[in-house]
Amino acid sequence: MFNIKEEEKGVVLMSGRLDAAQAERAQAFMDQVKDPHTVDFAELDYISSAGLAVLLRTQKQLMTQGSGLRIVNISPQIMDIFRYSGFDQIFQVSPAEA
Repeated sequence: MFNIKEEEKGVVLMSGRLDAAQAERAQAFMDQVKDPHTVDFAELDYISSAGLAVLLRTQKQLMTQGSGLRIVNISPQIMDIFRYSGFDQIFQVSPAEA
């Protein structure tokens, strides 16, 4: 199961599993958020390459406007995925606090 919602202006909370089955819905949601600047992964359990593509596309769109995404509360497992894929160099990331 995957849920996505805007918590407050520009802060998007993702929870559950962001995989290929959910990527289109996630991208449509991110496209309609007026000024996404922070994505909170506190409740995200899993992200696939399709989920990473959603983040990358959103980042590219924001960079053309001189902005970018900040990813917060990343679990150690998802942080490993970010490191292996080089996404930790593309996004400003903050691991989950213990």
